[in-house]
Parts: sequence; structure tokens; C-alpha cells
Amino acid sequence: MTSPDRRRFLAALGRCGLGACGFCALGGLGGGQALAGGGTQKRWKREVDFYDRLEGGAIRCGVCPHHCVLDDGETGLCRARVNVKGVHYSRGYGHPCILRVDPIEKVPLIHFLPGVKSMTVATGGCNLRCRYCQNWQFSQAPPDELKTFDLSPEEAVQAAKEKGVKAIAFNYTEPVVFLEYAKEIARAAQAAEIRVVAATGGFVEPEPLLDFVRYVDAITVGLKGFTEDFYEDVCGVSLKGVLNTIKTIKDRGDCWLELVNLIVPTYNDDLRTIRKMCGWIRRNVGVEVPLHFSRFVPMYRLNNLPRTPVTTLESACTVAKQVGLKYVYTANIAPHDGNNSYCPKCGTALVQRLGLKVLENHLRAGCCPKCKLRIPGIWS
Repeated sequence: MTSPDRRRFLAALGRCGLGACGFCALGGLGGGQALAGGGTQKRWKREVDFYDRLEGGAIRCGVCPHHCVLDDGETGLCRARVNVKGVHYSRGYGHPCILRVDPIEKVPLIHFLPGVKSMTVATGGCNLRCRYCQNWQFSQAPPDELKTFDLSPEEAVQAAKEKGVKAIAFNYTEPVVFLEYAKEIARAAQAAEIRVVAATGGFVEPEPLLDFVRYVDAITVGLKGFTEDFYEDVCGVSLKGVLNTIKTIKDRGDCWLELVNLIVPTYNDDLRTIRKMCGWIRRNVGVEVPLHFSRFVPMYRLNNLPRTPVTTLESACTVAKQVGLKYVYTANIAPHDGNNSYCPKCGTALVQRLGLKVLENHLRAGCCPKCKLRIPGIWS
């Protein structure tokens, strides 16, 4: 039974548009549901699914390749899981810091239900340390030290129903660090026939990844660069783990996959390396996977750099198409022709966009209206 406080909370979500005008929209929600700094928050509600217990009360986390070994009271590199007397707990379960309604293109997803709205859920923390993080205020903070909502998986799905959205998205921060919460929301959403999508940096072990992905309809993996030096220096993780995630999702075959590469001037904009990356994608994922080249905006610890030149994004798209990739896009820049979808066979405009907004959709049952070529994706 939903309590009066919960009912007031869900009603407030409707009035506030789920934070559509900004992150969280915590002010004025009422109902006592907004929590700050863990003060009245019931901590440690959910045990982590993947970890090993070691001697002396220590644990070894098994969610991501960091494999953090933690003594009692210690928190992992992700800031989101803690050892409490030999039991590994999620610090963010049931307490998202971000709730908002976005177009599905925000994930980004281009070949998945164009123009559909999704409700985004995210907690604090991240197992990457990207020096250009766009949401560092949330991703680089422990989830229970942020201002948050108190929201169970079932209440999250109920909120999505009340907003009339067709999908729940895990975005803005890294779902790997709240995988237990995301999985239970996704499972409840699947039962309610609501689609589930996610954006991830992809630094996760195969077993927990597959345990989560069975409830996910589409996922975008950030392939942030294509050298180990870049990943170690800029992201704080290894490239190998991310490539393994991409191949694992592709091999599973029942979750729609897209890739995004954010191009940072002087760091990962070398066209020879981009060509190698595209060649790896062609060999391991195929020519039909959508690839987004996203524009860097100065942020966090790389705010001294310029925005990515438009010509760099265009050159990267040209390289990808030369390698043979069929669906290549620009992101975080508009208006630009690279936002649009075209038939790779006859060149017909299929979906025309202005940034994240769909202007026209000419697909017919997922096919080109002119030559009838089946365009890979999930269109209905």
C-alpha cells in the first residue's frame, strides 16, 4: 500500500514534471521525501549481488574490474558501495539524485523509438574518473551525501506510468554503480511493459552486466577513446574492459546497442586512431551499429580546452563511413546534417532531427519508404 507521504511525493512529481526543467527539482516537493546528506535516510537497504567475503571481515567487490578489496567501513572507488561488518551494501539504493523527463535521443539513442520520452533515474557515484565529466557534481560524489529522493523501484515505475512515458532510462551518472537498484527498476518496468534503456561507460564484469542487460531493451556504451593511455590518463580505467563489455552485449544479441565517442581536442582526436577504432567496431560489432561522434564542451578538470571543432566531428564521420560503418552521427551539435538518418542504399532522408528533436520520421515499419531497405533498430 502506498503511504500518504508516497502519494504526495508522486503527485509532486507530476506537478514538477519530474525535474524536466533541471536536475532533481527537489525544492518544494513536500511529503518529507527529499533527503540531504543521509540525515534521515535509511542506509544500507540493499546488499550487493556480486562480491566475495574474505578473511577478517574484508570483502572483494565483483561488479567491475576494479575488484576493490574493502575492510569494514571502507567504500569502493565508485563511492557507491560500502563494507559494513563484512557485508557489501549499495549506498544509493532507492535514493536517486536525478529524476527528469528527456527525449530518448538524450541517451543518445537514434535507432530506438525516435521522439519517445523517457524518465531518467540516476544515483550518485561513478567507477570512472573522466576528467571532462559533464555531470561531475553527481558522479563524483557518494550517493548518500547528495540531496536525493526516497523512491523504491515500484514507485519509480508508478511515476513513469503517471507521466505517460514509454521508457525508463539510466543516464547522467553510471548505472554500473547502482546496478542493484537499476536492475530492480528494470525488472518492474519490464513487467509493466515499459521499455528500459541505459547509457554506460561499460567498465563492468560480464556476469553482473548480463544479469542486468536481460531486463534492458537498448544500451549505449561510451567508447571514449581507443588507446590504453587515454583511458588510464583521462578516465581512470582500462580500454580492455570496455571493449569486452561491447562484445558481450553484441554477442547476447537481444539488447539494441549503440556507441558514442566524445571527441576531446588534443586528447583523442587523432584520425588514425579513430580509423583503428572504427575498424575494431566493424570487425567485432558490425557495420550496422549506430556510432555517435559527440562534441566536447569544456567541463570539470578540462575546462581550459576549446569545444571540439565541427570540422573534427565531420572528419571523424567521413573516416567511419570510409571504413564501412553505415549509420554514423554527430551529437551535441545542432543544427547539423549529421543529426539525421539516411538510407545507406538509396540516400533517402529517413528521420530528420534538430539536435534531440525529431522533426520528421519517414520510416515505414522500420523500412526506407523508397527502396524498402530494412533499417536496423527498434522502431515501435
